[in-house]
Amino acid sequence: MITLTSEEKNIENDIDNMVSVSGEKKDKIEGILRKANKNKSISLRIAEFDLNRLKEMAKSDNLPYQTLINSILHKYITNQLMEKKEILKSIRILNNNY
Repeated sequence: MITLTSEEKNIENDIDNMVSVSGEKKDKIEGILRKANKNKSISLRIAEFDLNRLKEMAKSDNLPYQTLINSILHKYITNQLMEKKEILKSIRILNNNY
């Protein structure tokens, strides 16, 4: 069973009130989405030990190591990547409150 977020439930409930966009507005939206999803190649210097460890971790997850690096960077810039000490602190707070 698929569980919808509250935002997805709102969209589903309002689907009959939504209208399609067309023409210039549609082109503008599609252009923004294309630009947001466009990848850019970069050159990066990284310690050999770190790169080898990344490759090992990626291999154990059946991922290309570049995909793992990209995922880590994305999580970091979207504040989804947390340090271990912050997670442990949150767990301690939760345990003390219950």
